[in-house]
Amino acid sequence: MSAIPSAAAAKPAAETDPVRVMVVDDSVVIRGLVSRWIDEDRTMAVVAAHRNGKLAVDDIERSNPDVVILDIEMPELDGLSALPLMLKKKPELAVVMASTLTRRNAEISLKALSLGAADYVPKPESNSGVTTSVDFRRDLVEKVKHLGLRARGRNRRRNMVPAEERPAQARMPAGTPAAPAAKPAGGLTTKPYSRVAPRALVIGSSTGGPQALAEVFQHIGPAMSRVPVLVTQHMPPTFTSILAEHIAKTAARPCSEGEDGEPIVPGRIYIAKGGLHMLVEQAASGPIIRLTDTAPVNFCKPAVDPLFKTASEVFGPALLAAVLTGMGHDGAEGAKFVSEAGGSVVTQDEETSVVWGMPGATAKTGVCSDILPLPQIGPKLARLISGARP
Repeated sequence: MSAIPSAAAAKPAAETDPVRVMVVDDSVVIRGLVSRWIDEDRTMAVVAAHRNGKLAVDDIERSNPDVVILDIEMPELDGLSALPLMLKKKPELAVVMASTLTRRNAEISLKALSLGAADYVPKPESNSGVTTSVDFRRDLVEKVKHLGLRARGRNRRRNMVPAEERPAQARMPAGTPAAPAAKPAGGLTTKPYSRVAPRALVIGSSTGGPQALAEVFQHIGPAMSRVPVLVTQHMPPTFTSILAEHIAKTAARPCSEGEDGEPIVPGRIYIAKGGLHMLVEQAASGPIIRLTDTAPVNFCKPAVDPLFKTASEVFGPALLAAVLTGMGHDGAEGAKFVSEAGGSVVTQDEETSVVWGMPGATAKTGVCSDILPLPQIGPKLARLISGARP
């Protein structure tokens, strides 16, 4: 049976209703297993399950999901082809791509993010691996829950505005709002920027991060001649090497995964390798990268906190840090170390974050110098690293 009937298909969901989830995978085992995981969480409910993209696209309006878990490789209509058709029917839909961890699927997943998917989850290669992977289950369930609530909130706010008053706007990646207008920080406290010119920039991101990083590097790439940039994006192996290739094109700067013992030089971008923490160490010749295979931090490896902490120890008040969209609170503790060492922290605002977990936790520490919409972060960082006064 390819579909689970949906009772209240066309009705908008109430705030207390479970997040509505559609599962699309050609494996009946995966569909059943993932559906059971979702249904075991009372805040979510599976409203449909399909074996290919065509059946899913045809059922979007009837089942009216908040989130779709979409496999990449399927017969008749694959995930990448189905994605834009789904978003055309329901622009506020949150789509999570699920694929096995191969280079080809990693490239397709990142391509899907540029086409409007909200996030991705690397899937174990075998059905038995899916069954036994605690990390896969936790990551999938948490992402679906957070993205579903976010998508529902956007849809509710949109429905409160009369259609004739809604501005015509193109869909931004991962459901980020098109309007970039800044909003007050909602009572959150900020502190002055460091008076020392930055000698390095560190960035942390997770859910929605690849799209946010692309937006930021469009602006800071030309301004990077005086500083190196080190990035921790929550990603598995394979994905991080492809992310580095994409950022190199966007920034028009050399960008690669950081290597253990590699010198940190201005004008270059270093991406933390999936499965390893990337740290900064002061050597006799200057700052270098250290990679460690220690325990996950905040359930993440690589994690943002170790990068921020060690970079603050090396660069002190000359360190500039940015925390972008992502689930959890990774980066918040690291931001405190940056601030205590005299450096400056910029974080993304709630309205433009796919998930305001990491940037929200960082904003609430009170150590940030700015809480900005995504379109304003790149230009701000570019001015700062170019030597302009805050």
